Amino acid sequence: MFYDHQQIEKKWQKYWEEKQTYKTSDITDKPKFYVLDMFPYPSGAGLHVGHPLGYIASDIYARYKRHQGFNVLHPVGYDSFGLPAEQYAIQTGQHPAITTEQNITRYEEQLRKIGFSFDWSREVRTSDASYYKWTQWIFIQLFHSWYNKNTDKAESIETLIQHFEEKGTEGLNANQNDELNFTAEEWKNASDIDKEDILLNYRLAYRAETTVNWCPALGTVLANDEVKDGKSERGGFPVFQKKMMQWSMRISAYSERLLQGLTTLDWPQPLKDAQEYWIGKSQGAQVKFNVENHDEFVEVFTTRPDTIFGATFMVLAPENPLVDTITTEAQKVEVDTYIEETSKKTERDRMSDVKNVSGAFTGSYVINPFSNEKMPVYISDYVLMGYGTGAVMAVPAHDERDHRFAKKFNLEIKKVVETDEDVQEKSFDSKTSVCINSDFLNGLSYDEAKARMIAEIENRNIGHGTTNYRQRDAIFSRQRYWGEPVPIYYKDGMPYTLPASALPLELPEVEKYLPTEDGDPPLGNAKTFAWDEVNQKVVATDLIDDVNVFPLELSTMPGWAGSSWYFLRYMDPHNEEGFAKKELTDYWGQVDLYIGGSEHATGHLLYSRFWNMFLKDRGWIDHNEPFQKLINQGMILGMSAFVYRIDGTNQYVSKSLANDHKTQKIHVDVSLLKGGSDELDTEAFKQWRPDYADAEFILEDGKYITDREVEKMSKSKYNVVNPDDICEEYGADGLRLYEMFLGPLEQSKPWNTQGLSGVYGFLKKFWNLYFNGDVFEVSDEEPTKAEYKVLHTLIKKVVFDIENFSFNTSVSSFMIAVNELQKLKCNKRNILEPLAVIISPYAPHICEELWNLLGHSDSIEFEKFPELNEAYLVEDEIEYPVSVNGKMKFKISLSAQFSAKQVEDLVILDPKMQQILEGKTPKKIIVVPHRIVNIVI
Repeated sequence: MFYDHQQIEKKWQKYWEEKQTYKTSDITDKPKFYVLDMFPYPSGAGLHVGHPLGYIASDIYARYKRHQGFNVLHPVGYDSFGLPAEQYAIQTGQHPAITTEQNITRYEEQLRKIGFSFDWSREVRTSDASYYKWTQWIFIQLFHSWYNKNTDKAESIETLIQHFEEKGTEGLNANQNDELNFTAEEWKNASDIDKEDILLNYRLAYRAETTVNWCPALGTVLANDEVKDGKSERGGFPVFQKKMMQWSMRISAYSERLLQGLTTLDWPQPLKDAQEYWIGKSQGAQVKFNVENHDEFVEVFTTRPDTIFGATFMVLAPENPLVDTITTEAQKVEVDTYIEETSKKTERDRMSDVKNVSGAFTGSYVINPFSNEKMPVYISDYVLMGYGTGAVMAVPAHDERDHRFAKKFNLEIKKVVETDEDVQEKSFDSKTSVCINSDFLNGLSYDEAKARMIAEIENRNIGHGTTNYRQRDAIFSRQRYWGEPVPIYYKDGMPYTLPASALPLELPEVEKYLPTEDGDPPLGNAKTFAWDEVNQKVVATDLIDDVNVFPLELSTMPGWAGSSWYFLRYMDPHNEEGFAKKELTDYWGQVDLYIGGSEHATGHLLYSRFWNMFLKDRGWIDHNEPFQKLINQGMILGMSAFVYRIDGTNQYVSKSLANDHKTQKIHVDVSLLKGGSDELDTEAFKQWRPDYADAEFILEDGKYITDREVEKMSKSKYNVVNPDDICEEYGADGLRLYEMFLGPLEQSKPWNTQGLSGVYGFLKKFWNLYFNGDVFEVSDEEPTKAEYKVLHTLIKKVVFDIENFSFNTSVSSFMIAVNELQKLKCNKRNILEPLAVIISPYAPHICEELWNLLGHSDSIEFEKFPELNEAYLVEDEIEYPVSVNGKMKFKISLSAQFSAKQVEDLVILDPKMQQILEGKTPKKIIVVPHRIVNIVI
């Protein structure tokens, strides 16, 4: 019977949409299961075959859990704010909302074509005002919260104000920017402006001067992951370090909880390691070094206070405020030049460049508080202002970078320990601390020496023991247009939140998407973007009088704002009274399975964990962590094609002749190759782009053969394969099965369209099991034991594979089972019905059609998954290979119930064995039950 995949797939996709098959109910007595894909960004290029890999895996698991009787939440939405749409708007003048809508329409069309079981009724988009209203609401709650270290959670700012009114800062244990000290009386007598200024020091969303990645060409701040090699990832424009007043989120308050929470999560270990490293917990001491001839001191954090006697110089971050104060006139030009050079590097670049050290001498010295020796003070980009105190005491015998720096600038390298003669050359992290400079550390272990030094530092009142974290607060402002407006207005220079009743603060129209002539962000171009405090509404900008009408914040939120809580909105997407009802967040709880890319390890996953913990602290949700189990899918790689252009010409030389010329290797669109081969269609190439119109070719055997290489699938590499084309030729079920068949989910693997024919052949074989020629024919006759064995072997394997996310081996098992049933000429209902259910999570369209042909009016989706009956897997007879002196001589079939002794006796009595023995007695007989018999004669 002809398998018409196009007709079948259109039919069932229409059925699912009309019947709302995958719409999830919140009112049910079923256990819940929440399956989620990482938030997709709808780019203009649409999907290529690499994108659906994780979606197919999550969809298989969602369908499987429905078959198991779970109430499954499997939603979809779009992370639809972002820089790409804004850059396109700048280039074309087209509003980002228009292009974003077009991109989403294209994405949705493609996703529906692949047959995903999404609950489309819950779709969210971060750029919809109905969604970002609640992103703004969460920001306001963060602004009106502080972190109480005594209770170890966020609390309403009102509890902090109450503490100030009763005790001032006495007994306060808070996460804050600066250490403040005042009495209750001083608080009460402070002006409203001063009080607001003090509270900004504690708020979880606060404004402060911060060093940022500033891209002048884009007119915006960029996140670290948007910068590569000192240039913007988008456009390749130079990026500089610049100090700006920015909104920040106090994620550092949650560092310890974020670290401890990792132990409760079922995540890949490399991802946990990345977060642990990013948070960067370290224990040590904070120590003050006085600056010679100044009233200033340099404070350092060190994990090795026991090595302070070996400190021979000090290094400050170029951004450290002390640099201006202590740099001498003689060194000012050198220092300023170095700071200018450093501004062109991102923090990530500075952290990763471990071998190349550079710096400049400030001309000043600090005094070592233990040895009283003078230590020169340098600046270097390997010290970061955001980590510790922005200064390090350099111990070149114990730290590799310090050692390189000392060598470069010819500074003293003082050996600290006696136990390793070659510590300077061999070890930069010695765990022995027998200090030759101090009697009170000699003979102590590393831990004992560290503890004694911390006690001595505190005793001398020059510092204290402390725990430090590498993680810094997250910069929240972006000088862009296409993002969530920040619901803040400014009165007397102080930020105030809009009332919740005024939300959403909608993104205003602007004439251009670039910064204003005064350098303000794009929202500065808006004509209606000011806050009328009296009438509680947004009004024309030219009405600002700073009496009743005030300016609104012109920065927008970063891309991660909306994606930090979207998993909660899916639980109650149409709620207009809150981001989600408490009873629904209680019911759905954590995401049970989250699938997405590993590139989000230290961005989205940390921010969403932070926001989740905050919302729990304030009582809006009850679960500690957002994502219980997480899987990072690998990439599907593309097979790129290259042509070789002879330098200075428009001549292109075939692959094997390229070494005879000086050439440039150029990507060429894989669609220009003939029939999936390596041969270039030269005429199509000439028509591809105007600059190739007069191309000339040097051929081999009359053909132009391209070079091929496996790379990341990308539009820029012209190696993308459109899933629409695959669905057209091989069907969505063919695409789904093939992507799973390529290899383990977590690994990257190359795409080869030719491999689809094997999977498509399997689907046709599977289809034809249910037909006798062109006639649908399924028998109600009881299956044989052999047929049941095939079915239950498959059930056992597939259940194991799905629960262990080994989807590729399941597809292999389907092929084996269908081949065996075909050999058995099986057309029994009791085999073919459960077979359709087992395969349906992977290939839902064909299985829905077969289920319908089997006489069922309801969807196969909610049919109970077949249960394993191990009895069908028990063998009645075992065929034993019999080996004599290591060589297999014959086979014998015996009952599976026989003991080893019975097997031994029956083998010896077998005529073939008697003939081999020729009357001899075996020296040794070894029976491996159900496996083999070995005889030594």
